[in-house]
Amino acid sequence: MNMWKLGSIGIFLGLFLGCGGQALDKQLQLQFEGKGKSWKQGARVGVSVANRSDVPLDSVRYFLDGKALEYTDGTVVLSPEKLGTHTLEARAYLQGQTVPLQEEVVVLAPAPPELYTYEIVNTYPHDIEAFTQGLEFRGDTLYESTGQRGASSLRKVDFRTGEILEQTALERTYFGEGITLLGERLYMLTWQSKVGFLYNPNTLERTGTFQYGESREGWGLCNDGTRIYKSDGSQRIWILDPETLQETGHLETVTDRSVFNKANELEYVDGLIYANVWQKPSMMIIDAASGAITGVVNFGGLERSVTQHDRLDVLNGVAYHKERGTFFVTGKRWDKLFEVRILKKTP
Repeated sequence: MNMWKLGSIGIFLGLFLGCGGQALDKQLQLQFEGKGKSWKQGARVGVSVANRSDVPLDSVRYFLDGKALEYTDGTVVLSPEKLGTHTLEARAYLQGQTVPLQEEVVVLAPAPPELYTYEIVNTYPHDIEAFTQGLEFRGDTLYESTGQRGASSLRKVDFRTGEILEQTALERTYFGEGITLLGERLYMLTWQSKVGFLYNPNTLERTGTFQYGESREGWGLCNDGTRIYKSDGSQRIWILDPETLQETGHLETVTDRSVFNKANELEYVDGLIYANVWQKPSMMIIDAASGAITGVVNFGGLERSVTQHDRLDVLNGVAYHKERGTFFVTGKRWDKLFEVRILKKTP
């Protein structure tokens, strides 16, 4: 090997190695002011790069999910539209090199959720055997999906009488979950089988299937007219293309204090997702753009208004009736369907 090549290699190694022969990315550290790595949306966060090498830094630039951040007086502002987990990156520039340093950070809601209660407008009969998983209205027709292997079904219901107008059963291997209606397609999830079904909403004839992507299970569904939202038992609400059924992104549900992972059955109304809280007599109100939990509805006491029996299960099922401007809620094996108004709780 000639001396020119040896000299080039030496320069190259000199650039990449600092004190003690360690790589520069081992001697540079991204650090934050204070403790923890979670902040409220809009927070100004102190951030810097600690340099233990002999090579001085020329400059540092900061990015959130690849988008450049303005660095002022040793701080950056974290204000992404979607909340939850993000990648904060520092790109350190020194002697012609770029050394990337990354840390995951959590951006929380800017304010605590407001508290809501409810008032019962009407009470209607409901099938006491229905293990309710999804509810949705089209006009005055209530569509309902039920769960449990061997008992899962999709049905049309007269909400005033509780009469089942039409019904189709799922194969015994499937545990039915949430539903949503968009155009002339009805979408239905199954729980752990990683498969969803498409139906003709007029006849309840199955017209197709779709597979899940990264989402781990099937829980609840809703839509905003152009996109489908899907809960899966995690902190994520997945966004699906209604034509391809591909997962195109996700929201993370967060409060001003933490990430929350209990969203179950879903309903979309005017930019907000109403989500039953799994195993709780309550409902979250989620901003569909950011994932911020802006409100919590306490349905405590509603379960005591239904017939008590050994197989009675939790609150689940929410549908909005656009013309009436009210919500309809029930539970698993409840014999009543409640029409309610959601009201902000007064001090």
